[in-house]
Amino acid sequence: MTQPNPPLNVDALFLGPKAENRDFYKDMMAAAVDAHLFWRRDYFPQDSPEVDPNEAAQPDFTATLAGTQEVLRKLSATLRDQSVPWFSPRYLGHMDADTLMVANVAYLMTMLYNPNNVAHEASPATTQFELEAGQDLCRLFGYDTRRSWGHLTSGGHVANYEGMWVARNLATMPAAIAAHPNAQDLVQGLSDYARRMMPAARLLDLTDTLKGRGIFTEVRDLSARGVGADPDEIGKLLLPVSKHYSWEKAADVLGIGQANIVPIPVDHQCRMEIDALTQTVTDLMDAQTPILAVIAVIGSTEEGAVDPLAEIVALRQRMEAERGQSFYIHADAAFGGYIAAALVDDDGQYVPYDLLDSRYQGLGVFPVAGTVWPKREVYDAYRALGQVDSITCDPHKMGYVPYPAGGVCMKDRRILDLISYEAAYLAEDLSIEPDLSGKIQLGNAILEGSKAGAAASAVWAAHQVAPLNIAGYGQILGRSLGAAGWFYRQLATAPDFEVGGRRFSVRPFMDPDLNIVDFSFLEAGDASLDSHNRLNERMYELSSYFKGRTYDHPFNTSQTALTYDGYGDAPRPLVQQRGLSGDEWDRVHSITLLCSTVMTVVLKDSDRLQRYWDDLMGTWQGYLTQIVEEDLLAGTGTSTTTAP
Repeated sequence: MTQPNPPLNVDALFLGPKAENRDFYKDMMAAAVDAHLFWRRDYFPQDSPEVDPNEAAQPDFTATLAGTQEVLRKLSATLRDQSVPWFSPRYLGHMDADTLMVANVAYLMTMLYNPNNVAHEASPATTQFELEAGQDLCRLFGYDTRRSWGHLTSGGHVANYEGMWVARNLATMPAAIAAHPNAQDLVQGLSDYARRMMPAARLLDLTDTLKGRGIFTEVRDLSARGVGADPDEIGKLLLPVSKHYSWEKAADVLGIGQANIVPIPVDHQCRMEIDALTQTVTDLMDAQTPILAVIAVIGSTEEGAVDPLAEIVALRQRMEAERGQSFYIHADAAFGGYIAAALVDDDGQYVPYDLLDSRYQGLGVFPVAGTVWPKREVYDAYRALGQVDSITCDPHKMGYVPYPAGGVCMKDRRILDLISYEAAYLAEDLSIEPDLSGKIQLGNAILEGSKAGAAASAVWAAHQVAPLNIAGYGQILGRSLGAAGWFYRQLATAPDFEVGGRRFSVRPFMDPDLNIVDFSFLEAGDASLDSHNRLNERMYELSSYFKGRTYDHPFNTSQTALTYDGYGDAPRPLVQQRGLSGDEWDRVHSITLLCSTVMTVVLKDSDRLQRYWDDLMGTWQGYLTQIVEEDLLAGTGTSTTTAP
């Protein structure tokens, strides 16, 4: 084991809610601009300037500069007035927070040079940065970096599309092999269904054979890549009902068809129900209906739930052993992927579960007292990431990097040959980690074309300062996870609010797997789920962009609604736990919740936490007072949240 690195000082990584690190930040920003100015000046210094002082003194020149300054002044004023204060712990809403200073400066520094990562010759430095960052993520998830492939995208949408793009093309290769006269022998004796249910690794081995015969391109042209995807033949896409909506888009864009999406129920923790998945997989295999892929969510966007990935992988292994049939697995870890860094030691290995707590204590990963994380089943899910075929992971979420910075990793880089528009053939020497930068033009092997090299620099620089392990990113993530656990515990024991002779309570909806905390307000004596929902809708309106300028709000959050159409009866026991009857759930089939993604890194000690909580309780008291006053003005004398 390598010698552990000393922990980072998280407070030195961010500008801070009150711009506490402003001097350093300004110096680094100025240095970035100066370096670029000198770079321009020093390029062939014998060349004469193109703008002479006389021209710069002309009225039209100075007027143009003045006009530019005025536009920028208006832009700055608009941004100050209408932007959302992600940097403040008062914002606990969407998956946004303050961003790392090093990532911001790296982005600005690179933006001035404007590299385009579509081609290596247009971005010699940042293409390498992108591929190194991709390999960082592959290593984090347990992939063999001699064989894997990862790169950055504009976000989770495109990363998910790429995961399904390769899965779709891979799924149609067996039929293409069977259709080519010089390749048919490779699948001879196998039924059409048996061919289509081969493990991904075996199919990729067959593509190596096709390359050896010199017919790979001919066969590939007979797959979905060449002849298109037939929705009736492509197979079923199994998704938990907690999926992100980008998956429905992916089915549309890639010709899979939404009719081929099979929703899998979730349990009361909003995790994929493994028994339901097992039954669905068994039924499809019994009917000889191909399975295109199973998607597991590692951090759902509404609840932060982590699907039981270890059990999903075990299910595939069992089906391969018992039936000789397999299926592709993609992990949508767009939100939760980086959290794996809080589980990985300096040597890149997952810390044994029983040793995690002592490791956390030794490094001070969780400064918030009382933090107990992760749950065993969550830990097991992360450990299983190295066994799935592809993974989505967004640096611009829990990586604290500015937009746009998504990411996708693939376990076996040979799969690139199924989508590349220039021969990739990157498997020539698997004994060493490859230098991919000179061997592939990104634009030929990814979904996007032109793309900002600045994003690659931002992610690469962030990984250099905060390595993807417990002593690096783990220190940042510990702040977030610790604050989320504290917020959940505070909500679970919060005192009631007394307002105008009425009493209201606030409680969390479920024990979070990660750092998303859903909660709701309820008026004592009100058994109506309808009025519960209206109360929480109004609380959301008072603490969100719904009212306009969020900069004036003392607390900002988001909301979600768990419906029967989306979640089935999974929310029912939690509705009952909240104090409402099962009959109410059966009648309304929807519950509105406030949804807080606790990504802040500044809530770290008992004094800060207590001040924050006292202020928050006062804010909520004020909101509830406003609601009660609105009821009185309406002349009802009862809550506007109560059904008439």
